[in-house]
Amino acid sequence: MDATDRAQGTLWERGAAGDDGAFGLIFDLHRDRVFRHAYRILQDVHDAEDASAVAFLELWRRRRQVRLVDGSPLPWLLATTTNTCRNLARTKRRYRTLLDALPHSATAPSAEDAALDGLVADGDLVAALTTLSRADAELFALVAVEGYAITDAAVAVGVSPGAARTRMHRIRNSLQHQLGHHTLAGYLSKEAT
Repeated sequence: MDATDRAQGTLWERGAAGDDGAFGLIFDLHRDRVFRHAYRILQDVHDAEDASAVAFLELWRRRRQVRLVDGSPLPWLLATTTNTCRNLARTKRRYRTLLDALPHSATAPSAEDAALDGLVADGDLVAALTTLSRADAELFALVAVEGYAITDAAVAVGVSPGAARTRMHRIRNSLQHQLGHHTLAGYLSKEAT
């Protein structure tokens, strides 16, 4: 056992005893190696990050039962990472199988789409939209028709989220007044929050 192994062994003893700082140093020492190992198995960055996090969580949770090799928890971490990757892959496979088994229907519109389609079909909404400014019409289209979050739509239109909420409130009131349609007003008030 060389000096590095002895230093790591000392760090591990402190970490296993509950020293957060020592455990943090163990994490810093091995995180890249554990991530690379997980990535080699899973071939997905996000899944490898998840597997690495679970492996280190298990290292902390089971720190009193970890078997060291030459004073290092790395072999235990790598074995745990392998098992975590296998579990994650199995879970994803089961989830995909379940989703594939569910009936799919491309013709079933959501309730919001059905309500908006009914409004657009009669031409009144199109006429009402022409009375809005360009920015308000764009904001309405992004939030109410396309289903974007109001904060995302605000960025696309170039206004602050607070201003977008205010505009959506004004748009809702204007369209409700022009169309006299409470379904649309209710939908917009839900989206603007």
